[in-house]
Amino acid sequence: MKSMELTAIYHRPESEYAYLYKEGQVHIRIRTKKEDIEKIVLHYGDPFVFLEDSYEDVKEMVKVTSDALFDYWQVAVSVRFARLQYLFELKDKVGQSILYGDKGFADNSPENLVLEGNGFKLPYIHEIDGCQVPDWVSKTVWYQIFPERFANGNAELSPAGALDWDSSIRPKSSDFFGGDLQGIIDYLDYLHDLGITGLYLCPIFESPSNHKYNTTDYFEIDRHFGDKETFRQLVEQAHLRGMKVMLDAVFNHMGDQSAQWQDVLKHGEKSAYKDWFHIQEFPVTNDKLVNPKELPYHTFAFASYMPKLNTANPEVKDYLLSVATYWIEYFDIDAWRLDVANEVDHQFWRDFRKAVLAKKPDLYILGEVWHTSQPWLNGDEFHAVMNYPLSDSIKDYFLSRSKKISQFISEMNCQSMYYKQQISEVMFNLLDSHDTERILATAKGDIQLVKSALAFLFLQRGTPCIYYGTELELGGGMDPDCRRVMPWDRVSSSNDMLNFMKNLIQLRKDVADIIQHGKYSLEEIEPDVLALEWQHNHQVIRAIFNQSKVNYLLDRDSADLVSHCQTDDQQLVILPKGFVVYCD
Repeated sequence: MKSMELTAIYHRPESEYAYLYKEGQVHIRIRTKKEDIEKIVLHYGDPFVFLEDSYEDVKEMVKVTSDALFDYWQVAVSVRFARLQYLFELKDKVGQSILYGDKGFADNSPENLVLEGNGFKLPYIHEIDGCQVPDWVSKTVWYQIFPERFANGNAELSPAGALDWDSSIRPKSSDFFGGDLQGIIDYLDYLHDLGITGLYLCPIFESPSNHKYNTTDYFEIDRHFGDKETFRQLVEQAHLRGMKVMLDAVFNHMGDQSAQWQDVLKHGEKSAYKDWFHIQEFPVTNDKLVNPKELPYHTFAFASYMPKLNTANPEVKDYLLSVATYWIEYFDIDAWRLDVANEVDHQFWRDFRKAVLAKKPDLYILGEVWHTSQPWLNGDEFHAVMNYPLSDSIKDYFLSRSKKISQFISEMNCQSMYYKQQISEVMFNLLDSHDTERILATAKGDIQLVKSALAFLFLQRGTPCIYYGTELELGGGMDPDCRRVMPWDRVSSSNDMLNFMKNLIQLRKDVADIIQHGKYSLEEIEPDVLALEWQHNHQVIRAIFNQSKVNYLLDRDSADLVSHCQTDDQQLVILPKGFVVYCD
């Protein structure tokens, strides 16, 4: 008789496998070998009641998803006294049964079931220790703006030598076109009509570059973008239209034109700022002829003009936290996006969270982390991160076609178990940004593939974002080509892609509650035909994506459609590279 695979079974308390979700509800998860376990029962109760008797309650767990190797099970339990002790009872397909708890595995016997010390424990569930997220974020649709390239609202502010606004120009790293904050204000009605409810602005602070990620002064708006009064108007006007505003904070490094770094270059070891940076030896030079890997100081990547800040230094920490709270207190911003967040020390981010939430309790804290991010998402640092693993999986399957459907489904299911549910509900979901090639380039110009990928993205748990110009089919390769100017001449009531995005954004708003709180499934229903489904409170949203070379006929009694498929009465023809979305 084949025994169950014990080495595949995994659970860890006080993690994404056991956590307070909300309102006294605790989520318990466990991982097992794929198709190995038939049933799991959770025995649970208050540990002090257990000492007098046994577990108070029993609840069967649900297999919520599977990847290539594992099944994932989950159950939600209500906790009466804020304490929880629990034990897993696992049964395989041949009738074997074991218990799994804090001391490992044991035979399933009445004696072991009540043996003190066998159970996992959540000793006392403090709400303050839980992962709390702002309620508004999961309902938000974001729009990322690279300010220098969005719109020129005040030509008098344009840098000397700024190029004419022409969307056919492929920008070089040093080019300027004159985009500014007034330009964003001028098009807020356009963004509101599109359905956008959140603006993510790349850095707007004083900096000599067009991208502004080498900050000179964090307390000043770059003079080519405008001034503080213009920014105040931007925030106020956005808020009047129901839009949140998120700024980009570059706290990992500073620009080499900053007063602090210039003082180091001038005074060396005698500089008052020498400990503000990670300097390995003196004298310090940023001689452009030096091999960047041989610089005597740490930088972002090997960029000599971006010296890395020592955020463990109390003076640096106080300075940066004063920056973070200043723009909240005086301009009422709603969120911070934190650049290169994974290279800054965890203690800094813990202090950052306390400082900014003291000013605005529902502020959204978003970290730029390109990989799995559990260490930053324990409830004491970020609310979420930029969800690049999701981006990569979607692009690999829908756009570059480099991933098989089975691998794609496995990756999506695995990723759905990365984080506590409240974290997943506010994850920042995107497909491209100022740091990647544009999705139209990834799709080699195939707009239908882009539409399918966007539709899939907007049907994922989290908060979706589009990069400026996506709705107008703006193309572009890797940086700096992905930072072309906004092609405003393409805006019209007959623009197919623009109308598609309006419909998709409205669909997302209509079904957001089903997505955020529902049960999720993905399956291959025909070769290279993917069915996505959400179920919640007797409501169902279903999407079918045909990435094959075959037309498929779907019978439906009724359907609400947001797609580019052909319809024939109650039969829907799903074309290759097409999709259909319908709700019950």
